[in-house]
Amino acid sequence: MSPLDHVTDGRPSEKQLRRVVEQHAAAVYRVAITVVHDAALADDVVQETMLKAWRHSPVPPNEAIPRAWLLKAARNTAISLLRTRREDLYAPDTLPERTGGPETDRTVENRAHLDALWDLMQHLNEDARILIVLKEVDGLSYDEIASTLDLPLSTVKTRLYRARKSLKDALKDWN
Repeated sequence: MSPLDHVTDGRPSEKQLRRVVEQHAAAVYRVAITVVHDAALADDVVQETMLKAWRHSPVPPNEAIPRAWLLKAARNTAISLLRTRREDLYAPDTLPERTGGPETDRTVENRAHLDALWDLMQHLNEDARILIVLKEVDGLSYDEIASTLDLPLSTVKTRLYRARKSLKDALKDWN
């Protein structure tokens, strides 16, 4: 047994933390970048969130850390970091990259559409952007979003409807 396989002080082992990072880092990053609009700061949010998961896990060490808890921790951490920095932060120069094969014409075209969509999302308020990312990018259910954001289910549905409508209206204006 490796020293990383055991649990100390009731915390998950480093091996378990590695597994959490592998499974959830991308989703945590998307929530972070949606809030802070800065790639370097979003990376800090991911790191801080994962440390919180290791130090203050809401479940026993041998159980999986709930995704909703991690995303809520990421959002709260991002807001906290913004408050401490008190800087004007702008949208990232690039969207988070997906790894894969060489870029083709189709990939470049998709990238242009994603860039345009990101620009349109900047017209939404922060709460609306977070809802869109959690639902459409991360694929969370309405219940998971409600739990993550500490909102009633009906509020999540209403705000998501309004966010989609605003995005659709912005898309009409863009065309």
